[in-house]
Amino acid sequence: MTVLTLGPAGTFSHELAAALFGDDIELLPTIRAIIERVAGGSAGGLVPIENSEAGGVGETLQGLTEFGVSITGEAYMPVRHHLAARGDPRQLEAVYAHPQTHEQCSVLLDSLGVEVVHTSSNAASAVAMQRDEHAGAVVSETAAAIYGLPIALRDIQNSKENTTRFVLISAAPREGAECTKCSLLVDPKSDRVGLLAEILGVFARRGINLTRIESRPSRRGIGSYVFFIDLEISEGWREAKEELKRMTAVRELGCYARLEVPQR
Repeated sequence: MTVLTLGPAGTFSHELAAALFGDDIELLPTIRAIIERVAGGSAGGLVPIENSEAGGVGETLQGLTEFGVSITGEAYMPVRHHLAARGDPRQLEAVYAHPQTHEQCSVLLDSLGVEVVHTSSNAASAVAMQRDEHAGAVVSETAAAIYGLPIALRDIQNSKENTTRFVLISAAPREGAECTKCSLLVDPKSDRVGLLAEILGVFARRGINLTRIESRPSRRGIGSYVFFIDLEISEGWREAKEELKRMTAVRELGCYARLEVPQR
């Protein structure tokens, strides 16, 4: 089955998808478009879900909320950002960068004192720079090579440990006993004192490790949130899920294992 991922050519999503799935991939312009197509059942998808520097990817989390897709795998990719420029970076009139990339490279970009113009992807930043002789762009090495851009400054990310976690998504959940993690979407529907403590206690009492918990607006108004929870599968996790269902609305986003990324 074809795997959809974020384009144009040269995004980190494209680079990882090519490493995992070879040529059987298709590039789409937005994460929402990917998730919507996957929900239709004609393809799988690979999308970024969180970054070690910038946190959760809002477009992916919202898409998981709206569309009936399942997470069937995860992969981790070290992310290195480079500043492409045709001359002195401090003489640039603008720098093109994806919003998450901007956050991941904020220290260097803020020090330049130039306007940062947001784009839909790192590859889109490269395309925009091609059309603007007075601008630079924050790009991957692959994107710089594809679009023929000179790299002026290398490794401008705030952290040397900068890593993005991607998830493989499908219209159907994964089958099999080799899964190591499970993701849940928890919607309390209402607010009350001690609610979050009650939710966490369901797992703590059973010794279940949560690898991630993130709140997102429910879009029902200020102060109303849903929670994305990732847990390590261990004894009692199904019982914990059932207890949680008696307290809140719970949707299982999928159980999965880590995908091994071929060495580049």
